[in-house]
Amino acid sequence: MKYKTLIISPHCDDEILGCGGILNNRQGSCFVYYMGVDIFHVVKRNIRIEEVAKVAALLNFDYNIGNNVVNNYKREIIINEITDIINDTQPEEIFIPNSSYNQDHKEVYDACIVALRPHDENHFVPKVFIYEVDQYLLWDGHFEPTYFEDINVDIKISAYELHASQVRPFRPPELIKAFAIIRGLSCGYTYAESFKILRYVKNN
Repeated sequence: MKYKTLIISPHCDDEILGCGGILNNRQGSCFVYYMGVDIFHVVKRNIRIEEVAKVAALLNFDYNIGNNVVNNYKREIIINEITDIINDTQPEEIFIPNSSYNQDHKEVYDACIVALRPHDENHFVPKVFIYEVDQYLLWDGHFEPTYFEDINVDIKISAYELHASQVRPFRPPELIKAFAIIRGLSCGYTYAESFKILRYVKNN
């Protein structure tokens, strides 16, 4: 099935932290691919999967979850996995995670760069954006955005709170709102999400 928008999410919650506003702006036309679900010592795997289902219902997107082991993603393995999901969904635009201090994000970013190369057999995605995850701006968060979107920050926060097991003191809802204000001030909106344009081919 074809989708307008594909979001590659290393973990369950990155899709909201980086693209919650995008998902709300494009309801009904998005597909999220989660690379894996961790087995956290205080949160069972099935709880996190149930949280994903609630978020998807709120923002009206389709999704699938990979079987990769969190904190042990391997670029050479997930390149083909990401390539397959791109070919299956054939998106017009894709949002991929920034290469941050998180090891899984680095592996996913690098794999996406390979999977998105121009190729005569694979689907060519004309618009490629890199998203930031708010918490990473607090440490080694060098990010120079070149694309902004107006967002409803209250809906983004509501979606984040459905990932209840991930709402933690170092990443409170107030952080999401604060960064949405900062990005909004950068582009003339009240609240915004920001991205880097990696590739932008205008459709005729």
